[in-house]
Amino acid sequence: MQCRSFMAYKTSAEDGCSNVKYIRHLNQNDCPAQSNDERQGLKFLATVLLLVLVVAALAAWEMYVPIGPAAGTSDEAATYVDIAPGTGTRAIATQLEKAGVLRSRYAFDLLRAVKGGKLIAGEYRFNRPAAASEVYARMVRGDVYTIPVPIPEGYNIFEIAQAVETAGLGSREAFLAAERSQTGLIADLSPQATSLEGFLFPDTYRFSRHATPEQMLAAMVKRFRQVVAQFGLTPGGSGNEIARTVILASLVEKEVSQDAERPLVAGVFANRLAQGIPLATDPSVIYATLLEGRYRGAIYASDLQSDSPYNTYRRAGLPPGPISNPGVAALKAVLAPARTDYLYFVADAEGHSRFSATLQEHTQQVQSYRRAVHQATAAQSRPTHSRSRTHSHASAR
Repeated sequence: MQCRSFMAYKTSAEDGCSNVKYIRHLNQNDCPAQSNDERQGLKFLATVLLLVLVVAALAAWEMYVPIGPAAGTSDEAATYVDIAPGTGTRAIATQLEKAGVLRSRYAFDLLRAVKGGKLIAGEYRFNRPAAASEVYARMVRGDVYTIPVPIPEGYNIFEIAQAVETAGLGSREAFLAAERSQTGLIADLSPQATSLEGFLFPDTYRFSRHATPEQMLAAMVKRFRQVVAQFGLTPGGSGNEIARTVILASLVEKEVSQDAERPLVAGVFANRLAQGIPLATDPSVIYATLLEGRYRGAIYASDLQSDSPYNTYRRAGLPPGPISNPGVAALKAVLAPARTDYLYFVADAEGHSRFSATLQEHTQQVQSYRRAVHQATAAQSRPTHSRSRTHSHASAR
């Protein structure tokens, strides 16, 4: 503490007049000297402050300066950290530190103490530098790494298996073997099923790199149950209502691509079934050849003469199981088919369908279609079986 110089005066009143007398002049030399204890205390405080600043700077550096793989690292070279369910915060921090994603596990512990939140288990991918704060935020969000597997409406088990293999989630053969062995997943929906065909709902799924075929199949069946429950299709109904609905919907799904035409096609099938007329659908014949491993990219006369239970040209009624995995529109169409007297339909040149109640009218529609195909082929070659319904409903029955 410094002392300032000042002058002190004393005023007296002798003989009736004011007399100012000089008292003292003080300067810094007159201030009491600072004690050693005070100086030591100031040095200690300064040291503590410096340490606090250093520690704060170090913590900030560990928490907010990115670390990890270089930007643009490929998925194959990225760092993956799989956090098992039930892993504690300290174990997670240690795991991340060992993987080179964190500089120090203590920074992660500090973030946990400050920010709180629940850390989500799963596999995380790191393919660029990231700050500890970002890593922590990702784990709170549950930003786990998954691989998308899009399954369009109408895909059959063979196409789904190929999609899984293309996504790098296992072999086609392993997936097909699993779907044949996991029919217990739908035992209450289709007790006689020998495959999960028809019950793997079309959607875009996201699976971890370590997902097994059984886990993927279970997810697809679960999604199917969620959707059909909205239509009132739940286990415990009369007979094989769900199985029958799915089989019909799988045929409708493969026959037409226009949602507005699906109820009409479902109505045609309902009318033919009621009258005992074979459905005569190409998609079911193609499916039979797929099951037998002899599909050659087109339908041949020998295929139409096959004794397969899926040959709906030779056998009346429904095939023994679904031939594809139908979407919502096809399922709705079967549950509410159009009430008409139509028994036939065939494609037109615009990709729509023409419906007929009589064989004579249908034959005329077929001839119109064939002329359109011939004209189109002259300009650009295309197989007449590109839409599988064409062959079946272009034949007189």
